[in-house]
Amino acid sequence: MSNEDELDRVFKALANRVRREICDALKLRPLTTKQLCTSFPALDRTTVMMHLRVLEEAGLVVPVRKGRERFNHLDAMPIQAIHERWIGPHAAAAAAGLHRLKRGLEAKDESAGKKQSHGQA
Repeated sequence: MSNEDELDRVFKALANRVRREICDALKLRPLTTKQLCTSFPALDRTTVMMHLRVLEEAGLVVPVRKGRERFNHLDAMPIQAIHERWIGPHAAAAAAGLHRLKRGLEAKDESAGKKQSHGQA
């Protein structure tokens, strides 16, 4: 499977509000499928399992069986890959632009301050 296919699966998984809420619920700690079902009372167990399967196929959820329970762990690495490819470079460019703006405004303020002090002398 290509990297592009993997990213498509991540975007598809995160495009659904319920799946994003499941990821949010798993941020703090792994939860059993039963605990997730309890967290989403409007959904039946089959629907929760379907959403977990999509998240698992995208690499966002890693299930670990302990006895009869299935603990679902969030794996944020696919989200990190998205951040590194699209968000990080744009954020860096925006931060650099703000830094240039700040330096420009500070230079303008300094220049205006010097003009005022020369005018008073």
